[in-house]
Parts: sequence; structure tokens; C-alpha cells
Amino acid sequence: MTKALDETRVYWRTASGSAAQGNCVQLARMGPQVAVRDSKNPSAGFLLLRPSEFRALLAEING
Repeated sequence: MTKALDETRVYWRTASGSAAQGNCVQLARMGPQVAVRDSKNPSAGFLLLRPSEFRALLAEING
């Protein structure tokens, strides 16, 4: 069974350094998972990652 996510209780965080360029993503904790969305288009939805997937994404980004 899939539990519905209550997005009204989610605190989205944006990196302070990304505001100058306007090209950034926002992150939020949703239970044990990490949600990622486009800060310019938050209504387009989000990507939900397990912690291991999020760590792999960060490792790929940081090279």
C-alpha cells in the first residue's frame, strides 16, 4: 500500500548560494526519503529518492 504524502507539511530548502543564478533545486525530507524539485517550477512535481540514491546523486554531481 502506498501512503499519500502530505505536501503541506513539507519544508523545502534552497541553497543560499544558488539564488543569485536562479538555477537551483529545492530539497525536503519526506519521511526517510529526500524530495528534489525545480525551484522555478515547484508545481511540476518532485523526485523522491531513498537516502542511498540521494548520496549517489551527490557523488555524481560532485565528481
